[in-house]
Amino acid sequence: MKNPDINHVIKVAIADDHALFRTGVKTSLQSRKDIQMVAEAENGMQLMNLLRHIQPDVVLLDIQMPIMDGLATLPEIKKLYPDIKVIMLSMHNDHSVISKMMEIGANSYLTKESGSEMIYEAIRAVYEQDFFFNELTNKALLSGLRTKRTHDASMPMDVQLTEKEITILKLMCDEKSTKEIADMVDLSPRTVEAIRDKLKTKTGTKSMAGLVMYAVKAGLVERA
Repeated sequence: MKNPDINHVIKVAIADDHALFRTGVKTSLQSRKDIQMVAEAENGMQLMNLLRHIQPDVVLLDIQMPIMDGLATLPEIKKLYPDIKVIMLSMHNDHSVISKMMEIGANSYLTKESGSEMIYEAIRAVYEQDFFFNELTNKALLSGLRTKRTHDASMPMDVQLTEKEITILKLMCDEKSTKEIADMVDLSPRTVEAIRDKLKTKTGTKSMAGLVMYAVKAGLVERA
């Protein structure tokens, strides 16, 4: 994955069946010189059709929509367009739903009550750093860990990580960007990305959220 250019105008698409909400989000983001709204859809199927022609950097995806909801759409986006970052939106803050979304590839999760500043911050963060964790996602991931701890055999705990891998994993959990980590451990950003990919392979995880869950479960970091 290429390192994002901080001066790049981030192309954003939104899929939500409430026209007023879509308009509100578009209006709040239009004042941002580094954001360009490139597409909007009423449901997941419409969004998938648009993605054949328009490639946004970030998609704001509502969970509850008619015809094809966000739950069904997220895996399709990740399978066909793995470079697109997806921020899930919902009226609810159900921990089990949030945890599931993050595990299958969501880059962040926001409630629809989030202010325009939070939405903007999340868009920039997932574009630059692949993920945006907030208090809601942290609590949900930890809640997911507690319920899984007794019967989850899919996350190997006897993985042998090198000292450098552990250091980089801890910095990732501390929400440092790839460039910040590279500067701190005196490696190139490309090497840090390679180590991140290796960590995913070693730990059997598929997303940044999965790596964070692994780190917490393995006792490498604590998340409040």
